[in-house]
Amino acid sequence: MPAQRRYSQEVIDRGVQLVLEMKEESPGRSGVMREVGELLGIHPEALRHWVRKAQTEGSGHPKVSKDDAELIRKLEKENAELRRANSVLKAAAAMFASELNSGSGF
Repeated sequence: MPAQRRYSQEVIDRGVQLVLEMKEESPGRSGVMREVGELLGIHPEALRHWVRKAQTEGSGHPKVSKDDAELIRKLEKENAELRRANSVLKAAAAMFASELNSGSGF
């Protein structure tokens, strides 16, 4: 009799996705399996097994439907725009703060 799955496929896919994203963002970072495992309540060795399996099965990322892939692209684009806007706002706030500190206020 096969063992029952302890984790849903959604949890497995999300865990693999998080590990791969974190490794892509910071290739030299250690402890990624442990961090993601603690975050999702997954044993790090189980997570390591799933990541290896995903990497050998193809691109290393869980399969994503076309609709989901389009939504991801759209959200990534929006995220990039928001990051740019945030950096502009931070620069403006720093500039205004320096003007207030220098005494040339309103």
